[in-house]
Amino acid sequence: MTILVTGGAGFIGSNFVLDWLVQGSEPVVNLDKLSYAGNLENLAALQCDVRHIFVQGDIGDSELLARLLRTHSVRAIVNFAAESHVDRSIHGPQAFIDNNIVGTFKLLETVKAYWSALPDAEKSAFRFLHVSTDEVYGSLSKDAPAFTERNPHEPNSPYSASKAASDHLVRAWHHTYGLPVLTTNCSNNYGPFHFPEKLIPLMIVNALAGKPLPVYGDGQQIRDWLYVRDHCSAIRRVLEAGTVGETYNVGGWNEKANIDIVRTVCGLLDELQPRADGQPYAQQITYVTDRPGHDRRYAIDASKIERELGWKPAETFDTGIAKTVRWYLDNPQWVANVQSGSYRQWVDLQYGAAA
Repeated sequence: MTILVTGGAGFIGSNFVLDWLVQGSEPVVNLDKLSYAGNLENLAALQCDVRHIFVQGDIGDSELLARLLRTHSVRAIVNFAAESHVDRSIHGPQAFIDNNIVGTFKLLETVKAYWSALPDAEKSAFRFLHVSTDEVYGSLSKDAPAFTERNPHEPNSPYSASKAASDHLVRAWHHTYGLPVLTTNCSNNYGPFHFPEKLIPLMIVNALAGKPLPVYGDGQQIRDWLYVRDHCSAIRRVLEAGTVGETYNVGGWNEKANIDIVRTVCGLLDELQPRADGQPYAQQITYVTDRPGHDRRYAIDASKIERELGWKPAETFDTGIAKTVRWYLDNPQWVANVQSGSYRQWVDLQYGAAA
């Protein structure tokens, strides 16, 4: 019994692989093309673990994928592989079309061919779990009810449009061809190994470096925040017991405005690693021009997964963010290693002098 994880060297994927191998003995074939956010250092703890088989490659490489499926008798796939940064999608949408839409199509076609040839018992037990985002649902007004699985897809950025398209492809391959799929739509993740272009790690890294903390617009954009290891436990539960063809929203029940997130991070850093001059890190907050099409609010109603599968997050935001800040303080070498020249150029492009 083996599972295949795509995108397993990225932020959420690497956390999932690490947690999977802590929870049980089933091997993992980890396929990742190691783009800018794929980082083998995330998986350093598995260097000598024979249960972890890493392969550098693309989900669109049908020959490679078919060989991996056959060689390892894969019984389930968890698909994390995706371009996932909204700002990058605004500056360069082509990669999001190629990877999130065309890549997902090629993956589905290769998996369908493999699954179709399995013996009946293995065919029935096979699962394809597609990991998606709440951003496919669009934006909510301040008082609107949270997104449920019945909300229509109304994406507003090239990134969310590409993920919405991939969701539709997965659904279509189930209804047309019978492929046994599961889809999860999660809220904003945070935690260890988060690439420092996203809000929380960027604020930690910039604060410690004495740089401005760039906040878009008025900072009142609201998101639901989910600790990454809670997300991993939800995916394991959906893979284990989810109903084929169903979608499950995964959220943390933690709606927060971006500016409140930044101030919370600053407060934790004030406590754990105070500035040398004794001044609060919040002095470094700088408001920058809002990004185009910035959704005002996301909120996830995660009651279906709790009601049907018995899952709910273990972390509150207070406990999760404290663990996250502590992890970044304890792992300065990891941070230094991901801050390559290309990363610095990207942050300069997106936030200008404020970064």
